[in-house]
Amino acid sequence: MISQDGNTRWVYGFGDGKADGHAGMKNLLGGKGANLAEMSGLGLPVPPGFTITTEVCTWYYGHGSRFPDGLESQVTAALAEVERIVGAQFGDPENPLLVSVRSGARASMPGMMDTVLNLGLNDLTAEGLARRSGDPRFAYDSYRRFMQMYGDVVLGVDHHHFEELLEHLKEDRGVTLDTDLGAEDWRVLVGRYHEMVERRLGRPFPQDPRDQLWGAIGAVFGSWMNQRAVTYRRLHDIPAEWGTAVTVQAMVFGNMGDDCATGVAFTRNPSTGENAFYGEFLVNAQGEDVVAGIRTPQHLTLAGKASTQSDLPAMEEVMPALFQQLDAVRQRLEGHYRDMQDIEFTVQQGRLYMLQTRSGKRTAAAALRIAVDMAEAGVITKAEAIQRVEPASLDQLLHPTLDPKAARRVIARGLPASPGAASGKIVLTAEEAESLAERGEAVILCRIETSPEDIHGMHAARGILTTRGGMTSHAAVVARGMGRACVAGAGELRIDTRNKVIVAGATRLQAGDVVTIDGSTGEVMLGAVSTIQPELSGDFAILMGWADGLRRMKVRANAETPLDARTARRFGAEGIGLCRTEHMFFDADRIIAVRQMILAEDEAGRRAALSQIEPMQQKDFEELFRIMAGLPVTIRLLDPPLHEFLPLTEAEMAQVASAAGTDLLRVHQRSLQLHESNPMLGHRGCRLGITFPEIYEMQARAIFLAASAVSRDGGAAVIPEIMIPLVATRKELEILKKLVDRVAAEVAATTGRTIDYLVGTMIELPRAALRAEEIAEAAEFFSFGTNDLTQTTLGLSRDDSASFLPAYQAAGIFPHDPFATLDTEGVGELLAMAAERGRRQRPALKLGICGEHGGDPASIRFCEKVGLDYVSCSPYRVPIARLAAAQAALAAQAAAGN
Repeated sequence: MISQDGNTRWVYGFGDGKADGHAGMKNLLGGKGANLAEMSGLGLPVPPGFTITTEVCTWYYGHGSRFPDGLESQVTAALAEVERIVGAQFGDPENPLLVSVRSGARASMPGMMDTVLNLGLNDLTAEGLARRSGDPRFAYDSYRRFMQMYGDVVLGVDHHHFEELLEHLKEDRGVTLDTDLGAEDWRVLVGRYHEMVERRLGRPFPQDPRDQLWGAIGAVFGSWMNQRAVTYRRLHDIPAEWGTAVTVQAMVFGNMGDDCATGVAFTRNPSTGENAFYGEFLVNAQGEDVVAGIRTPQHLTLAGKASTQSDLPAMEEVMPALFQQLDAVRQRLEGHYRDMQDIEFTVQQGRLYMLQTRSGKRTAAAALRIAVDMAEAGVITKAEAIQRVEPASLDQLLHPTLDPKAARRVIARGLPASPGAASGKIVLTAEEAESLAERGEAVILCRIETSPEDIHGMHAARGILTTRGGMTSHAAVVARGMGRACVAGAGELRIDTRNKVIVAGATRLQAGDVVTIDGSTGEVMLGAVSTIQPELSGDFAILMGWADGLRRMKVRANAETPLDARTARRFGAEGIGLCRTEHMFFDADRIIAVRQMILAEDEAGRRAALSQIEPMQQKDFEELFRIMAGLPVTIRLLDPPLHEFLPLTEAEMAQVASAAGTDLLRVHQRSLQLHESNPMLGHRGCRLGITFPEIYEMQARAIFLAASAVSRDGGAAVIPEIMIPLVATRKELEILKKLVDRVAAEVAATTGRTIDYLVGTMIELPRAALRAEEIAEAAEFFSFGTNDLTQTTLGLSRDDSASFLPAYQAAGIFPHDPFATLDTEGVGELLAMAAERGRRQRPALKLGICGEHGGDPASIRFCEKVGLDYVSCSPYRVPIARLAAAQAALAAQAAAGN
């Protein structure tokens, strides 16, 4: 942004009831800086400071880690204004101003980047702070904290070197808690820190506060590209080019005595969404003590204290006047932002200061309740409520929870930090969690406390268990954001990482033993505990009803079994968009007949085997039609190459030979004949129907007989949609459509019932997309099979590309895994082209998508833009697709309005 003098403005100040920025400037100031400016402008008690913009971060990475011209002078001017407001001088030995240096991207990334507190302390200013505060212990406690943070974040001296010296000092003094150490102890520790830093770096710890400041600013910008931040951005789809801002703010101290405190709070319960003040605080502490889990925090409210049967006093009873001030700020902020807020505060010598507010991370259940409650209260509209819930987060609600009737042996209890239940093997490191998860093992990551470096292991684990920390600890916040079950602060457990042992009372567990955690109750149980399916009602049903009323696209499910079909209907599916008939062939009672058909020497032999399969297929379709009760059912005729149905072991081959009345050699020979070098592009899909039409005849007959039977029995009218796979040319579709039409006429003549039906094709080859106009002459619908269309467009094998796709994403070649989120520029252009050309030929052409992308919110937004009629996805993603489709419709309406 350009300032009034024509130069680029890099720095925005706030404090003393005014600010240069506001909440709408998150892209420039980051969430933290924009919201501090907003709170300051509201007249709330915010320590003064300034924010260095995200544009500096972009410059920094684009110019060899250098800062732009003009930044230094703007920082100097902004720092002088902070000095004026506070009445202290940066670097003054008698009256020193101390500052914090924090990151702040436009999207919240809790704990992923670096922070430095108490900056400005050195040997002289520490003495000055001791004299001015009258509390040498506080001054040197602050100094050693600063040295630890600055040494780790800026100088690269790992924090464990500082921790070791602290632990040795406590052992020397015969104490266990940091709070048992006095002023002289902290002085001694500071001296030891100086010696250790100089020994490791070959230079002394920096004493010039301005050097400290620029070192910290550079380190915080540098942390935008640290591994945990990169991982977090990848998991949450945050673009690297956004960058982070850096906020420099005057320090206020929660560790100056018993009239001081620090805490983290949510304006509503982030786990349940209940409209109740929720949070934790510590007396005589700094902010990192609360979130790091070093000390057990205390509840803000008496209700919170009672809910966990805590013996520690609540803020509401030990600081009642300050609690009332904080509660008033809570209500004002939530009313102003019209959303649940996550706030940080400090009390210094009886005065409340607000250090942060942001939209609070919440569980899916909490997001639903908050959105519905606020909409019903008239705070937000129903459309806003729909947009407040992240579709992918609904996944947290759609999976089993612990069966209340199941036997369980509780071995420990902690805090219910993130709801849901998970069972898995105990692992004690993030690396082990990731390694075992990659091999398909379910694991529970068990740690004394988690840190941002554990992010990859937390993502890989089914659940997280810590022995330290509270409801707002790192483990709790990250687990809720990821939808992982989490039990925090299970102090009854003792974790011995060296020997890979966890002790819970008389129970001794080894790494690899199975435990179950319930993040809704805080219970830790021995072994695996059975689960039950979730009940979708209440707030979920209300919001889904609003979403269904606003979305344009229908949502179907990919299903071929009665269980999948019933699950899909329970989750609100409006039909089946993909029934993969080959999955039915693998059932034990029919695979032998399928293999006999493959081994048959001629058409007559194949038809004899198919006649055994036909009644089974008919029964399958009848069940699906009855469950769907008149809703559309798209049935894809046989797609995979025949060799996939043949056995691999000698014993299975012998069984097939015996059932088919042939010898083992013949089975081997047929397997070799069917082998293909590239079966994905081989003899499959419509090519099977062209060369072995009797297969598709059998399937079509089973479909029509099933529809006729359901109609005869009084069931809802069925209009099957018969889909021909892997079509590349109009001629292929014309040949097979004639086959289907002939069979339909034959069944009608036999049963006396005429069935309405549609014949269409799956668009999964680039040529089919390009020639969509002529293919639409024969097709009554297109279903985009984007799994294969992605493979054939990008020349990537979905099964083999996982080894290098992460490297492509890291290099910025692909912004996402193209098999998870649609490649809108390449595959998407083909899809849009086919939709436009197909409807040019047949305006009423029905269009849908049935690949994995049908359940991906970003891909659904693209489908809305293109004008598809429906998306189809796995049953458990149907609610996600319903909500995403509503959000896509709202976005399209907003774009049209602009």
